[in-house]
Amino acid sequence: MAETTTGRRARKKARTRQALSDAALRLFTERGFDDVGVREVAEAADVSLSTLFKHFPSKEALVFDLDADIESALVAAVRDRAPGQPVLHAVRDHLMQSRTAARTDDPLFVLVESTPALRDYARRMWSRHEKALAAALADATGLAPDDLAITGLARFALEAPSLARASDDPARAVRDLFALLEHGWGTTPLAHEQDRSGQDG
Repeated sequence: MAETTTGRRARKKARTRQALSDAALRLFTERGFDDVGVREVAEAADVSLSTLFKHFPSKEALVFDLDADIESALVAAVRDRAPGQPVLHAVRDHLMQSRTAARTDDPLFVLVESTPALRDYARRMWSRHEKALAAALADATGLAPDDLAITGLARFALEAPSLARASDDPARAVRDLFALLEHGWGTTPLAHEQDRSGQDG
């Protein structure tokens, strides 16, 4: 009986979160993020303002309901990688599939990209995954979570999609950035150009 009650409460909680998230996206898309208040979102989802804040700590959080799932998938990409696959390739492949496939006409993508507050919030939320990714990398490699190689790789890897977004081919840009991480500056055309410049001087 207790298990049934717990399951019912979990389903109700999930429905409430989804209703709030759906209402927020609809209102924000129709009128703009800055022109919609959280009270309006709560009313549109037919819940109280206090209930909204029990589920979402801020107005920005309404747009990023799947953050926990994103972090779980990032960790799983390392933990559940194919046998023999290097951790660097596992992270690269996951980011290429999950972070560069967003359609530019997707309402959520357009909303975030057109709203400075949401862009900043998205960046802060994404960088929060650095600690979880570092822990997964440490577990996979046997290094300490605070080893510079681990913390550096986690931070650089998470920056790659942001850098690649401006490219005409974001997936290829992520691949190129990870090749730089894997092989180093000395393998790039710019490094060879620098060498030639030094010789000319």
